[in-house]
Amino acid sequence: ERTRYSVPASYANRPVSLRVYADRLVVAAEGNLICEHKRVIERSHDTIGQTIYDWRHYLAVLQRKPGALRNGAPFTELPVAFKKLQTELLKKPGGDREMVEVLALVLHHEEQAVLAAVELALEVGVPTKMYVINVLHRLLDGKAEPPPVDAPHALRLVTEPQANVDRYDDLRNERKVRHA
Repeated sequence: ERTRYSVPASYANRPVSLRVYADRLVVAAEGNLICEHKRVIERSHDTIGQTIYDWRHYLAVLQRKPGALRNGAPFTELPVAFKKLQTELLKKPGGDREMVEVLALVLHHEEQAVLAAVELALEVGVPTKMYVINVLHRLLDGKAEPPPVDAPHALRLVTEPQANVDRYDDLRNERKVRHA
């Protein structure tokens, strides 16, 4: 069918087995399933075919070469929230590296949790890696926002402080007091 499917970059130039089903392709290596793609079938045999990418497969490459994020073919299909964050981060120096570190969170956490954290960061208007990580950890910990603190009405100032310049001058003057 001339259609190509991506595998994780760590399996490049290594033997893998392909299991072809009617609706999907499953790639296995070393006894483990490493990825799965929805099968694309085109009946015209005179076309050159297409390449089906999964951006998650190239995260290891991105960590070594963050510039590939700007014009790499696998990264044209990023989810919308990641694309918006990328647009914001690329306006700053070092934005490539920050975006790669945000995408790398998918290696350690569920993709939906990372996407939710990115969406919250964009909604608040703080599109930074540190804020996304902070929100992600708060989401994963399950802790809600702390309730606002209301000071009790019993806490009132009874005696207003008065400016006492003489007392200040006494503190400045050197006294010959010996402390034990």
